[in-house]
Amino acid sequence: MARAMVEAALDAGVPCAYVLGDTAYGADSSLRRMLEAREQSYVLAVRSAHFMRRGGDRRFEGASPEELASELAPEHWVCHAAGEGAKAPRLYDWARIRRPWTSQDGFEHWLLVRRKLSTSIEKAYYLVFAPPGSSLAELAAVAGLRWAIEECFERAKDDLGLGHCEARSWHGWHRYMSLCMAALAFLSKLSADLRRSAWSKPNETSLKEPIAA
Repeated sequence: MARAMVEAALDAGVPCAYVLGDTAYGADSSLRRMLEAREQSYVLAVRSAHFMRRGGDRRFEGASPEELASELAPEHWVCHAAGEGAKAPRLYDWARIRRPWTSQDGFEHWLLVRRKLSTSIEKAYYLVFAPPGSSLAELAAVAGLRWAIEECFERAKDDLGLGHCEARSWHGWHRYMSLCMAALAFLSKLSADLRRSAWSKPNETSLKEPIAA
């Protein structure tokens, strides 16, 4: 269903710089192949034990993202923001490992790795298909966009009951969830308009003389 809905959106001309997804989608090779055939960029999360080919002279040797990341030298890690947090930018160490395949138009494959600052062993991994010349900072920012999406999901679940349906069915997605997402879009627009209206009003000064009750 995800492949069909993404394809339908792309066929309809919906603007899309990158397709994002969690590990359930990153592990789906048919989804990745469909996006690559359309030269649609993606950043899809994968588990640490996801099976990969090393490529190059060892192209037939299997490896995992965790194994490949363990071979990175300290100088390969660079601090980049993954978007704005509640009080400050969310900073992480990032590194990427080029995969030895490119598309006909030069689109590149990468393994993107994120870890908490310093030498934390906690890491996250992403398979990336990106236009030629994409920087590490750009890919880190794209991966960080999933937080905003997750926040939208949580708000829709809390306020609109997004999670109260069978999301694995066609009707669940195309009726119930579509209605919830439309309602969330309406409420988000209304909230933004109200904030914009409130900020544009001049500040009211306090009365110079107190009023006796």
